[in-house]
Amino acid sequence: MGDPKKKHKTYNTPKRPYDADALEEELRTIGVYGLRNKRELWKAHTELSHMRGRARDLLSLGAAERDRKEKELIHKLYKRGLVIENGRLEDVLTLSVENLLERRLQTYIFRRGMVSSLFQSRQLIAHGHIAINGRKVTSPSYQVKIDDEETLDYALFSPYHNPEHPLRRALGVEEALAEEGTAR
Repeated sequence: MGDPKKKHKTYNTPKRPYDADALEEELRTIGVYGLRNKRELWKAHTELSHMRGRARDLLSLGAAERDRKEKELIHKLYKRGLVIENGRLEDVLTLSVENLLERRLQTYIFRRGMVSSLFQSRQLIAHGHIAINGRKVTSPSYQVKIDDEETLDYALFSPYHNPEHPLRRALGVEEALAEEGTAR
């Protein structure tokens, strides 16, 4: 069973570690999402596997219990931004690893235009320049929830918080956010 104080693996490795097609796909995904190593990708695969397993287990339940647990699962995944609000179990079964990786903080701030590259986003997060709800987040793998999207910004103590910082002027973040606000 093991000592509860000691860390355990939070991922499962591939069943066929030397499959050429799988290796190529892993490397492509790592490059597209700026992951540090394959372990981060395997964690996402394992998390997706657990979600899909829960959805398959719910399909085998009775109608009343299934509806209740299905609503709980869908609501939880909706808050994470993975399915639509009135989704179904089939939506959970069609999720892919890319859906999970798109919700990572590292990917999210790059797609939002706050940085110029995925590697720069990882560096800013690790050095504590990004904050959510006024609290700095130093984990690039943090899953951005729907509620966190509005409060995501540069940390108050960070030099990047100043709109006149050369990085922000070069990216044109303020103009893009202003246009986005007027379009709504």
